[in-house]
Amino acid sequence: MPKDPMTKVTYDAPIGSIDLMAFRSDGSSYEFRACSECLPWHAEVVIDPRDDTVMVREWHAVGCSFFQELLAQDDDLDDEDE
Repeated sequence: MPKDPMTKVTYDAPIGSIDLMAFRSDGSSYEFRACSECLPWHAEVVIDPRDDTVMVREWHAVGCSFFQELLAQDDDLDDEDE
């Protein structure tokens, strides 16, 4: 359920992407579901050319609150790596 009724953006909204791990450390897969907060959401499977890791690239509307949460979590993980 969207947090803000205006968050459910249209298909022509600007979009951005984030790469997520396709598998957990034990080898089991994650389950991905369509984002209920933005209409342009879609996903694709990509291979990271640096280390051949299988990733899921999720595309969201830039204004999607769930996308913003994913980006914040990704920034937190990057901070831990430093």
